[in-house]
Amino acid sequence: MNRRHFISMAAAGTIAGSHFAFGEVAGSVGPERPAESQSQMLALDAMGEIRVTHTMDIIRDVIASGTRSVTVTFTDPKVFGEPALDAALDDLTEHDQHIRAHSDLLLKATSVADIDRARDESRLALFYMLQNATPLQKDPNRVDMFYSLGLRVLQLTYNYQNYAGSGCRELGNGGLTVYGHELVERMNEIGMLVDTSHANMQTMADAIIASKKPTIISHTTCQALHPHVRATTDENLKLLADHGGLVGLTQIRPFLTDDRSDDNVRYYFDHIDHAIDVAGEDHVCIGSDRDHRVIEDTEEELEVLLEEEGAQFNPNDWPLYMPALNGPRRMEVVRDGLLDRYPATTVEKILWDNLYRLYSEVIG
Repeated sequence: MNRRHFISMAAAGTIAGSHFAFGEVAGSVGPERPAESQSQMLALDAMGEIRVTHTMDIIRDVIASGTRSVTVTFTDPKVFGEPALDAALDDLTEHDQHIRAHSDLLLKATSVADIDRARDESRLALFYMLQNATPLQKDPNRVDMFYSLGLRVLQLTYNYQNYAGSGCRELGNGGLTVYGHELVERMNEIGMLVDTSHANMQTMADAIIASKKPTIISHTTCQALHPHVRATTDENLKLLADHGGLVGLTQIRPFLTDDRSDDNVRYYFDHIDHAIDVAGEDHVCIGSDRDHRVIEDTEEELEVLLEEEGAQFNPNDWPLYMPALNGPRRMEVVRDGLLDRYPATTVEKILWDNLYRLYSEVIG
C-alpha cells in the first residue's frame, strides 16, 4: 500500500479494524509483571517519552513506580512540509508495531477505558500526541485521518510560527490564526485534546478561549518563579483554569531553575505549589516531558542531544535533568514529595484524578 492510498483509506475510516486504529494493538500477553504494592497511589503523565528503544526493564520500572499512562510524543516537531506528514505516519506505525510486540506490558490508549485496563492489568497505556501541527499542513481534514490512526492529543505549535499560530520563540506577538481556529473547532468536534505547550502567550490564550472544550498545557513551568521562554504566565494559568483546563508541570531542569545541585528537586515542587496557588488543585497534573532512562552526565549524551535538537539546544543548559528525577521510577519521588506537602486527596488529584477527568471530558 503506498502512502497516499494509506492516507485516503485512513481518512475514510476503512482501516479502522486494523492495528492502526482504535484501542489496543493486538498481540500475545506474557506472564511477567512488575512487582507493586496493592495500596500504591497510581499516576498518569500528561506528556513524557517512552521510546521504542527503551528496554522492557525500563518499562517494568515505570509501571512499578505506579505510572499507568503516559501521553507519548513522536515525530520530530522541527520538521515542516510533507516530510512532517511522512515522518508522523512512519513513527505512528513504528509505535504500533512496538506496542504489539510488547503487549504484555504496553497497550495503545485511545480512551480512558484503556487507562482502566492498564490500571487493572498493571500495564502502561500510551496515548499518542504530536508536538506540532505541521504534519496536518493546512488541512483540518487530516485531524480525522490522524484520529482514525489513534492520535488523541495535538499540540498546536512548537517553538516557531506554523499555520495554526505562533510558538514561544517566534518574534512578535502573533496569536491563533484563522486556520488555527478551524483546527481547534475540528478537534473539539472529533474529540482530540488541544495542547498549547510551546505556544507563545497570545496563541495560548486565544486557543484556550476559542476551544469549546477544556484544553491542556501538558508540559510547562511557572513564569513567575523562573522566567523562561517555555514558562507560562499567571494570567494564562488563571485563564486556563477558568475554562476548565489543566496544566502539567515539566521536569526539565533549565525551565525550573538555574540550580544544578544534587538536591534541586525542591524547585520542581515549588512550581507545582505555585500552579496550585494560581490555578487551583483541580487544574494541575504531572507532564514530565522527560526520557525515562537514567541519563548519564557524559559528553556522549550531550552529543546525542545536540544532534537531535540542533540550534534549539543551548549546551550551557546541560544537564536537562534533576538528579532526583533522573530515572524510570521518578514518579515515586514525585508522589513522596507531594505527600510531604499535601493531603492524600490533593495528591491523588495531581497524580491521577485531574488528568483522568480531562481525558474523560474531551477524549472519552
